[in-house]
Amino acid sequence: MEREPSFREQVNTIYRLLSVVFILCVLTGGGLILLVLKPSSSNVDIAAYEDLIEQQEVVDDNLIENGVHVRTGLVEAEGLMEVVNNCTTCHSAKLVIQNRMNTERWNATIRWMQETQNLWDLGKNQEIIVNYLVTNYPPKQKGRREILTDIEWYELTD
Repeated sequence: MEREPSFREQVNTIYRLLSVVFILCVLTGGGLILLVLKPSSSNVDIAAYEDLIEQQEVVDDNLIENGVHVRTGLVEAEGLMEVVNNCTTCHSAKLVIQNRMNTERWNATIRWMQETQNLWDLGKNQEIIVNYLVTNYPPKQKGRREILTDIEWYELTD
């Protein structure tokens, strides 16, 4: 019988705690609903936010500066837009730039993309694209770095 009063006190304490949590949830929910329905009642300056959005500079997708297509980083030359329109729809121009190949390898890569990656038939554009890539991004004769020379090697000690 002695346990009964302490158990009732515990239940009452939990009941009061849950009541407070419920009231806080109702107040928070009401505040959020009010904010959504009447955003002007909050301290957020929507007009200033809209002005900020309007002031943002719109970058021209085809802007070329210093001989480089700004959006992609590709060199400005004949065939640039064919490459941009056909290659950068699926992957980054950086992938194109880093894969320097000759005509035969580019054509083989395009065939592979058509067979396995659902690349569409490029038609007459294929020759224009390959010529652009071979002219502006030819294979490099040099590796990633030169062979290390004149190095003073030393033995590691324990």
